[in-house]
Amino acid sequence: MKARGRILSVATTLPRWANDETPRFVLDLAIELNQQGWDVTVLVPHAPGAAVSEILEGVCVERFRYLWPERLETLADQSGVLARLRANRWEVVKILPLVLAELASVARRLARGGYDLLHTHWILPQGLVGALSARPLRIPHVLTVHGGDVFGMGGPVMSGLKRLALGWADAVTVNSSATLRAVRELAPGLASVHRIPMGVSVAGPDRNSEPVQSLRQQLRMGNGPLLAFVGRLVPEKGVDDFLAAIAELAPVLPDVRGVIIGDGAGRAAFERRARELGLAERVAFTGWQQPESVRAQLAAADVFVGPSRRSPSGWTEAQGIVFLEALAAGTPVVASRAGGIGDVIQDGETGLLVDEGEPEQIVASVQRLVAHPDFAAGLAKRGRARVVRDFSKEATGSAFAGLFESLIRSRRAIDSQRAL
Repeated sequence: MKARGRILSVATTLPRWANDETPRFVLDLAIELNQQGWDVTVLVPHAPGAAVSEILEGVCVERFRYLWPERLETLADQSGVLARLRANRWEVVKILPLVLAELASVARRLARGGYDLLHTHWILPQGLVGALSARPLRIPHVLTVHGGDVFGMGGPVMSGLKRLALGWADAVTVNSSATLRAVRELAPGLASVHRIPMGVSVAGPDRNSEPVQSLRQQLRMGNGPLLAFVGRLVPEKGVDDFLAAIAELAPVLPDVRGVIIGDGAGRAAFERRARELGLAERVAFTGWQQPESVRAQLAAADVFVGPSRRSPSGWTEAQGIVFLEALAAGTPVVASRAGGIGDVIQDGETGLLVDEGEPEQIVASVQRLVAHPDFAAGLAKRGRARVVRDFSKEATGSAFAGLFESLIRSRRAIDSQRAL
């Protein structure tokens, strides 16, 4: 069967191999588009130990080299470029080799022909690289903004480059209303902006199934509520607030227990803080988990708590895929009023919202959910229905597919008229 079109997708974040802990939303989108009849190739920087070319879960993945030996190619590892630069400022010397190698790799592939559209993820460097590569060849270019790329990397030079990349794209997509506002502030005259969130799998373990109930008994303390947190262990994800809330809940809900799923630079500090609060036996740090295990633990939890907050650098939770995953698992959500979280968590309708940095509000929300199980179940039911309708992988794939087809048709029509 002939593909609907051939897409070159360019990003910096992608699993390096099967079962890698690197965020997989770019790969998941490519998988969904392939299933909907597109032929997607994903191009990303090489990383130590990764294949230069492979088929990963049915998707053609190509990784360009930018430094030798390969042990130096660490800029785009699982933590992401910005996180890598924050952790080690000397990594900045690797940016120019990466950008030049990426530009050469994208331009070479597009010049060979065969691609109907270029799809770049993140404004810099991919959006700018894409603009420089696609415009001369008159290949439609869609630039997807994920949030961190517009909230961070400020300053007149970087802002100017971002405006250039946004303005040169044939269409820009954003993942949330918060990202849309930031893009509009950065580039007020931008014409074609589409809000298309990243989607999640809505299939998962049944909360009432024997495996989930068995896991629930393993994780709980007595009959108390089980609170779950999933995310990078960094201050802006609000781990401190999660721990403070459990410490305040313990006197009134003696069997309350928390599970923290994820890893990050702050893990040792947060584990130390848990011990200082007397929570060593009450909070489990599981580290990074496979997606199937995360979904099972979310389904086993009584409440998912996501207390994200704005960082001093301006980062905020642009969309928050984990909030969608918690709702898809049928788990009530308590979340902060940060970034784009409110797109899916509507206070009192699909979850409960609290102010950033206010653990006592988390405490009150959890107590409300525990005291009123029917109310909690209603939130979870409506939240899951919202995710199934608007935030599934299928919905996201269909939205991108519709945009791609429209741009490809328009470009072909213009080229046909010019040929007359």
